[in-house]
Amino acid sequence: MRHIHAMRSLPLCALILALSAVPAFAEDADQSAIIVTASPAVEAAAARVQRTPGGVDVVAAEAFENKFAVSLRDALAFSPGVYTQPRFGQEVRISIRGSGLSRGYHMRGLTLLQDGVPINSADDNGDFQELDPQVFQHIEVYRGGNALRYGGSTLGGAINAVTPTGRNTPGAEVRIDGGSFDTLRGKIAYGYADDHGDAYAALTADRSDSDRIHGDRKALRFNGNIGLKLSDHIETRFYASAQTIRQKLAGTLSEKDALTNPAKGNVVLDQARNIDSIRLQNRTTVDLAHGQLAFGGFFNAKSLDHPIYQVIDQRSQVWGGFVSLDLAGDLGRLPVELTLGSQARFGNGMSRQFVNLGGKSGAPTAYQRPSAQTINSYGELRVAPLPGLWLIAGGLHSHGERKIDNRFAPARSGKASFDSFAPKLGLLYQPADTLQFYANVSRSVEMPGYAELSQTPAGGVPGFTPVGLQKAWTAEVGTRGAMGIARWDISLYRADIRGEMLQYSVVPGTIPAATFNADRTRHQGLEAGLDLAFAPWATLRQVYQYSDFRFRDDAQFGDNRLPVIPRHAYRAELQLGTDRLSVSPVVEWLPQGAWVDYANTKRVGGYAMLNLGAQAQLRDGVTLFLDARNLTARRAIGDISALVRYTPDNAATTADEGSAAFYPIERRAIYGGVRARF
Repeated sequence: MRHIHAMRSLPLCALILALSAVPAFAEDADQSAIIVTASPAVEAAAARVQRTPGGVDVVAAEAFENKFAVSLRDALAFSPGVYTQPRFGQEVRISIRGSGLSRGYHMRGLTLLQDGVPINSADDNGDFQELDPQVFQHIEVYRGGNALRYGGSTLGGAINAVTPTGRNTPGAEVRIDGGSFDTLRGKIAYGYADDHGDAYAALTADRSDSDRIHGDRKALRFNGNIGLKLSDHIETRFYASAQTIRQKLAGTLSEKDALTNPAKGNVVLDQARNIDSIRLQNRTTVDLAHGQLAFGGFFNAKSLDHPIYQVIDQRSQVWGGFVSLDLAGDLGRLPVELTLGSQARFGNGMSRQFVNLGGKSGAPTAYQRPSAQTINSYGELRVAPLPGLWLIAGGLHSHGERKIDNRFAPARSGKASFDSFAPKLGLLYQPADTLQFYANVSRSVEMPGYAELSQTPAGGVPGFTPVGLQKAWTAEVGTRGAMGIARWDISLYRADIRGEMLQYSVVPGTIPAATFNADRTRHQGLEAGLDLAFAPWATLRQVYQYSDFRFRDDAQFGDNRLPVIPRHAYRAELQLGTDRLSVSPVVEWLPQGAWVDYANTKRVGGYAMLNLGAQAQLRDGVTLFLDARNLTARRAIGDISALVRYTPDNAATTADEGSAAFYPIERRAIYGGVRARF
C-alpha cells in the first residue's frame, strides 16, 4: 500500500437483479461502515487499493501539504506511472501510460473526478485548472483498466481528487505561502460536525507573475460540502465549487530560446485562458447491510474566454447522474463481491471564434453549437476460490454521441455515435498480509471529443471531421507490498492500440492541431515506486517510469518511436529528520530526452534537476515549510508539442514564432509558507 454517471434500461435492470440477489449472500457478511461523508477516508481508499488487481495509488495530502503544490504535477510527483511536465504556471502535461500523448494543450485520455463525480466535459475531454491541491484530502489514481469502478474506459484511467468534510477535518485551517516571481497564495477553511451532519468550506486565492514573461496568473476558488444524516442507514451530501481563473499564456518557444532564454514568453496576440465556472453535485449513500448503494446528480457550468490564434468564446453546461452498488458476502462457501454502476454525462454549449486583435475579438470566423453525451455502465464480480486468491471479471459498456451544429458553415455540421464494450479479467494473490501479486487484461475504448471532431483545414472554417475510436488491449502484471525497510509498487504493462488519436501542428506550435487515427501503435513500460526506511529519521522515496511507445509497421513512420514522452524518468526524495524538523533533497532525472517528431529526426537532451524541501513544526498544528526548486538553475526542455518532422525551420526564433514547439523546465525558485490548524 502506498501513501496512504435518463439511465439506460440495461444498467437499471442489472441493478434490480442484483438487489434481488442480496438474500443469497450469507447473513454474517461484513457490514459496510457508513460515515456521514461522500468522501471515503484515506484508510478506506487505501483498502480498495488492496482489492484491485492492478496499478492503483492513493496519495494522502500529507505527501504534498508542506510543498508549494499548485498543480497535479506537484501533488502526484511520487505516484508511480503518472507522467507530468510543467508548461507554465498551472498548465501542465499529465499522462498515464501515454494517454493523450500528442495533445499539446488541455488533456485527453484520462477521467478526472472530484469526490467521485466526473468533471470531464460531456465529450469526455477534460482540463485540470479547476482542481486545487490545497483542498484535497487525498487523491486516488487508477491506472488504465483499473478505473472501471469509476466508469473509466480510457487508456490512461482515472484520477479522483477527494475533498475534506467537516466529519473528518473539523476545526479551522489557515495557510499562506509565496516566494519567487511575486507569488502569493492563501487559504482559509473550516469544518464542523455534530450528530445530525457536518459542513466544510474552503476559500483559496492564488497569484503569480510566473517564471516566464506573459505567464502571470490569478485565481479565486471556493469548495464546500454539507453532509446530512437522514436516518441510521441513509446519508446525503451536497457539494458546491466555484472558481474564477485568469491565466496569461506564455506559449511555446524555439529550442534555442528555451535553453538560452527560458524566461521569454509569447506576447503576440495577448494569449490567455480565462475561466469562470461553477459545479453543483449531490451524493446519497444507503446502507444495505450487505453492501452500499450510492446515487446522485451533478451540474457544471463554464465560461471560457480564450484568446489564442483566434479569440475563442465558449459557454458550456454539463449535467448528469450516477448510481453504484457494492455488495459483499458469501455465495455458498465462496466469498463474493459485486460492483455495478452507471455514469451519464450530457452537455451542450456555444462556441464562437473571432479574429484576435491583440487579445480582443475582431471579425467573427466561426460559430458552432456542440452537444454530446457519454454513458458508461459497468459491472465487476470478484470471487475467492482459495484463501488469499481473488478472481475478477468485469466489463464496461460505453455509449457516446457527438453533434456539431455549424451555424457559420452549415455544410460542415455533423454527428457521430459510438457504442463499445470493454471487458476486464484479473487475479489478485495475497500470500501474506503485506505482499500481493496481481495480473489483468483489459480493453480500453476512447471516443473522440469536440477538439478531434471539429478541425480547421488550411485556409478553411472549423467543421465536423470524422475521427474514429481509439481501441486498445492492455495486459498488466505487478506486485505491491512491504518487507523489512522496503515498501514497493511495481507494474509492467503492454497496450496494443488501434486507431490511436495522434496530433501534430499544421503550423508547428499553433492551435488547432490536426488529429488522425494511427493504424497500430504499442505502449509498453514499467511503473515503479520504492520507499526505503533506513531509519526513523531517514526515508528515501523513489519513482521510476520506463515508457516505450512506438508505431508498429506504419505506412509512413514504420516502427518509429512516438514523440513527447521520454523513455526513462526518475525522481527521488530523501527525507532526513522527524515530524518536528526535516529537510528533503529531491532529484529529478531524465537521462535522455524525448523525440520531438514522428519522423524521429530530433530528440531533446536529458537533464537532472535538484530541489530542496524543509519543514519545521513550531508547535502542534503550526508548521513552517520551504520549497526550493531547480537550485542549480538548470536549463532544459520539459514538455514538447509534437511535430511531423523537425527541420531547422522549426527552430526559427524571429520571423516565425509559430514554429516553436518547446517548453522550458521551471526556473530556479524559492517558496515558503506557514499553515496552522486549530
